[in-house]
Amino acid sequence: MGLFPERLTAGRCQPVATAYYFKEWRAYEMADHTHPSLEIMYVISGRCRVEIGPGTGPRHAYELKKGEFIFLDAAVPHRLVVPETCRMLNVEFRFAEGGGGSPSIGELAAEDPALAALFACPRDHLVLREPHDVYHALKALVLELDNPERREPMIRILFAELLLRIAALYRESADAVASGAERYVRQAAAFMREHYDRPLRVADIAASVNLHPVYLQRIFKRSTGRSVMAYLTAFRIEKAKMLLRQTDIPAGDIADYVGIGSRQYFHDLFKKHTGLTPAAYRRSFGTHRLSPEQVAIPDNREANWLQS
Repeated sequence: MGLFPERLTAGRCQPVATAYYFKEWRAYEMADHTHPSLEIMYVISGRCRVEIGPGTGPRHAYELKKGEFIFLDAAVPHRLVVPETCRMLNVEFRFAEGGGGSPSIGELAAEDPALAALFACPRDHLVLREPHDVYHALKALVLELDNPERREPMIRILFAELLLRIAALYRESADAVASGAERYVRQAAAFMREHYDRPLRVADIAASVNLHPVYLQRIFKRSTGRSVMAYLTAFRIEKAKMLLRQTDIPAGDIADYVGIGSRQYFHDLFKKHTGLTPAAYRRSFGTHRLSPEQVAIPDNREANWLQS
């Protein structure tokens, strides 16, 4: 038994909310119960305990605090215990056929390995901690569900974002358990994807994850097959290619956009990696591009570059 039914990836299923609410609990004990839907219980502030399992059988008890949440499968017996005060955000949902032109959950899983891994999770509940991304996605979804002018396409998008973020968190959590070194590698890669437009040294990247540069180099090469700077350079070149294809930013200026201070070095580096100069690469594509004022560069924080 797992969190998601096997049929989920076969049809055109979409998540459908069945209940959602903010609630502040004070000195409260809930009776054992189940839901016909999946449930996410997110702790906004305070502490609580969630007990999983039948009242007469083995039970699991989880102490949750701010920034932690539990994801429960449908029909899982559980109860909430709040010794003092706990503010929570809950969303219950099921999956149903439909969704119009939006990608189905199965189609998203086919494109996102982390979501596919979450769907394959054999457990009937997960406890995860996150800094802010899941909460913001959860809150945005609930606010849209409460909107008098609620837009169903937006709700489907927000549900998809929520599940993708939980999937990414689940993958990181599983990786952390499997390998502490791998966790550092992913954190270093995420730091580079966020700060690639600045001058970066290996020492800067290592400091961001509190490791010695030599140790980071060793575990990064072992995990990805490339050095830290080779990874950063490849990422910068991909960004430069995107800007050359899709914008009218002068080819020489793109060096600054991707954190390479010298235009000549950027020119030589780009040609080394692509076989073309930046200008020649741009000419090989169409002419309809964005102006520099229209550019919003995606940071690709969710991109699975470690697999490339």
